[in-house]
Amino acid sequence: MSIIISTENSRLDIDFIHQFLTNSYWAKGRTKEEVRTSIEHCFNFGVYLDEQQIGFARVLTDYTVFGYLMDVFIAENHRGKGYSKKLMKTILEHPELQKIHRWMLATADAHGLYKQFGFDAPQDPNLIMARIDK
Repeated sequence: MSIIISTENSRLDIDFIHQFLTNSYWAKGRTKEEVRTSIEHCFNFGVYLDEQQIGFARVLTDYTVFGYLMDVFIAENHRGKGYSKKLMKTILEHPELQKIHRWMLATADAHGLYKQFGFDAPQDPNLIMARIDK
């Protein structure tokens, strides 16, 4: 079995991505149209095992200064095999993302994964503001 990580949007399985996201804690209830729109406006990474999609991540970015890592997941039945680490390595080493010097993400449960790639709580949280409309 071989893992492939691709940035080709044409390979993405929107139904698979939507099914996972709409049931996740961070995107509960997200519609398929919202998933499709979010993909259209991001740099996307599909994870495939023997041509079947098993994971996904997207980066909201200007390709120069800022990258916000979002919707990162590996299907539950494929976890624990190092695929999320390979996905993170692929994203952070992608040639089109090398100018980015400010990366951000939000997580409730994957701190251990992201810390391996240099992510941590902001040194000065007073510099970061957020507006979250529900």
